[in-house]
Order: sequence, then structure tokens, then C-alpha cells
Amino acid sequence: MTTMWGDKRYHSLNYFLRNKFGDKVFKISLDAGFSCPNRDGKVSKGGCIFCSERGSGDFAGDRNFSIGSQFLDIKNMMNKKWKGDKYIAYFQAYTNTYAPVEVLREKYDEAVKEEGVVALAIATRPDCLDEDVLDLLEEYSKKLYVWVELGLQTSNDTTGRLINRGYDTETFTEAVKNLRARNIDVVGHCIFGLPGEEKKEMLDTIDYLAHVGAQGIKMHLLHLMEDTPMVNLYNSGKLKFMSQDEYVDLICEAVTRLPEDMVIHRLTGDAPRSLLIGPMWSLKKWEVLNAIDDKMKNEDLYQGKNFISL
Repeated sequence: MTTMWGDKRYHSLNYFLRNKFGDKVFKISLDAGFSCPNRDGKVSKGGCIFCSERGSGDFAGDRNFSIGSQFLDIKNMMNKKWKGDKYIAYFQAYTNTYAPVEVLREKYDEAVKEEGVVALAIATRPDCLDEDVLDLLEEYSKKLYVWVELGLQTSNDTTGRLINRGYDTETFTEAVKNLRARNIDVVGHCIFGLPGEEKKEMLDTIDYLAHVGAQGIKMHLLHLMEDTPMVNLYNSGKLKFMSQDEYVDLICEAVTRLPEDMVIHRLTGDAPRSLLIGPMWSLKKWEVLNAIDDKMKNEDLYQGKNFISL
């Protein structure tokens, strides 16, 4: 019998949150005004070569306003479309553990005190999780549900150097170990379509994330955006876009290789239309998601079908 999670053949974030909190939960994306060691010179300058000027926070709140103001603005805007009273405070833009602990505490406190917040999500880098930061995250995890998102992008260190990631895969492995030792859930990000990577390298990343100890995964399509260093690779012919069919096929195979209890937070990403150079088909997000659902149903694919326990 095919495993199902509601009406999906994969363990979606929506399904997970509904089961955990008994209702739909809405994510409020925030920009706390942090920087990144891969931008300010501590590790490197310029950031990862695919990263926009907003540090992957293109859809987050405005850093010129307080966390509370951002939260309320986004909440009110969302409530015009959907009704709900449970929220995730999601620190999305840049590196959200890259500041003194007292600053982190101030920002996090401002978010979690908002009415209806049931979870705290922190996007950061695996090389920005010192012991005092881990202590702070553990403290919050005893009050509400906390997960930490780590941008792996690829398990291939050669590609990691090419995209100026600034740390090796072993650093990611160690970060997962340290977070799990404190019972904090980890969500790993990966990107399909990075320069120089073929299907094998992308699925190697999936297999790594399937076994490293993460509780969740975000799978992204590479978006080429204006004013990013990756534009130079594209202009020199060293970057080719995946087709929609290639991406759908890859996602479906990737999902089958993940354990059933891993929560899939995302099957494709977003990029601002005004900045996107390509692939342009990615703007039709629901068309892509529907194609994934159709292929999984038609070919009887489901999460965990090809997972190999080590």
C-alpha cells in the first residue's frame, strides 16, 4: 500500500504542522538586520555566488522596521487571504546566529512574544553555531518548537568552493550533530542545478541529507538573479538551466530516497520576478508542484520508496 500524508505522497511541512499543532500554521518571514561572515570578510566577501543582495530574504520583512512591526505587517497582510491564529517566527534573511548572544536574544524575544507564535525557525550557517549560540537555541527549544535551517546546497566540496560557500561538508555534519545533541530539529537546504553538477552529484546530496541526521529538507531550483556573481558564469557559458521536466524528474527521484519521517519543507523555491534571469518556467510554481504530484501518482512514487537505511 502506498504511503500517504494527507493527499500527498510525501511528508509535507503543512501535514507535519497540522498534526503537531492541530491547525494550519503560517510562517512570518523576518529580517533582523544581521550580516553574514561570507559577506563582511570574516570568511569571504561577496557571499555565495547565487545569493541576492537581500541574503535570501527577498520575501522577508523590511529590516528598516522592528521585528514586531515586520511581524504585524506581514500577519495583517496574510490574514486578508487566510484566516489563522498560529504562526512561525522565521528569521530568514542573511545569517541569523551571526551576532552577540545578547543581540540574538533581543531579536528572538521580540518575535516569540507576539500573539500566536508557536514556533521559532532560524536560518543560519553551520559555521555560526558556537557553544553560547547553541545554549541560547536550546533555551528557546524548551519553551516552544524550534528548528534551525542550514544551507548545505551541495555535499560536493568542489562545488562548494565554486559557489563560495565558505565551509566544507564536514562542518555541516558537525553542526547537525551539535544541534541534535540538544534535541533541536535541523532542516538542510540543497540546490539543484548548480554549475558543474549533474544528476549524480545532486542525488549524492540528497543521500547525504537523508542520512546525516536532519529532520527536514528544503529542495530549491537554482535561480539566476541579476547582480549576483553567478551571472558571470552564465555569461561565459559555464551555467546551463535545468528544464522543467528535468527538475520534476529529479525531485520525484529525490523524494523516494528520503526517509518517511523527514519533513519536506519545500520542493521548489521562489525568486523575485524583477530580478530573475532564469529559468523563467520557475515562476509558475503551482504548475511545477502539480507536475510533481502527477508524476508521483502516475508512477506510484512516494517518499521512502527507495530509501536505504545504513
